[in-house]
Amino acid sequence: MVVECQNERSQFQNKDKALEILRSRLLAQKKKEQQDTINAGRQAQVGTGDRSEKIRTYNFPQDRCTDHRIGLTVHNLSKIMDGGLDEVLDALILHEQAEKLSRLSQ
Repeated sequence: MVVECQNERSQFQNKDKALEILRSRLLAQKKKEQQDTINAGRQAQVGTGDRSEKIRTYNFPQDRCTDHRIGLTVHNLSKIMDGGLDEVLDALILHEQAEKLSRLSQ
């Protein structure tokens, strides 16, 4: 980064003014980098909102709940909506345990 200043008659005053401008530009650059880092973190948390990011689909006309992470489809939506998630949770636990075992075996 280059800063020039020829506003004043004295070389020392120009140097001080140039250093002041340089400090402000460096500070602005640092703030921009920090803001970019924060924005990137937020964007990673939010995601894109695409259909491919869905975890679970509740289809009321077909009385179906599908968990897209493990490919499980359960046909009793009223039971699930009343809190009967045991079947879904058991399948998720089994899937997680299988993944852990496959990681250990590698």
